[in-house]
Amino acid sequence: MESHGEGSPNGEKRLGGGMIVAAWLLLLGILTLFFQSYLDRRDNPNRTPDSTVYESGIREVVLKRNPSGHYLSDGEINGISVTFLLDTGATDVAIPERLADQLHLRRGRAAISQTANGPVTSWSTVLDEVRLGSIKIHNVRASILPSMSMGEVLLGMSFLKQLELVQRGSVMTLRQY
Repeated sequence: MESHGEGSPNGEKRLGGGMIVAAWLLLLGILTLFFQSYLDRRDNPNRTPDSTVYESGIREVVLKRNPSGHYLSDGEINGISVTFLLDTGATDVAIPERLADQLHLRRGRAAISQTANGPVTSWSTVLDEVRLGSIKIHNVRASILPSMSMGEVLLGMSFLKQLELVQRGSVMTLRQY
């Protein structure tokens, strides 16, 4: 009579096969984490933007363009970390409604905003502080958009118009005087 317990050759084969499967799953998990981190860094090369504050008081932030041709950067709104997408075509800073709720933003008057997806209802608000690297601006006009996904905040002209913007090649330099 054959024994198929743990000490038997068949039990050892099953254990060995399980260990191989576990090793492959572990390797795939590590590779997935590595490539996800790589893709995140590629999509937003400005997770910690290159910032300088000169003795003269000028604040400068240098951003690198991502492979899609956009300037993304991590920053803060009212002390909460967000990811910005610089958008010179946006009149105001545009904030998804769910993020506005997290920031406890007061909704002002309703308006119709023209977006890439057509007209949508939005609400005006004012951000106490917007920070991008060493650049910090107070009382920034913004719009809360309910149809906007929870991705990036559009960093529009209500913030950018207060800065000098210089683009050369794949680098944009922002200066606050």
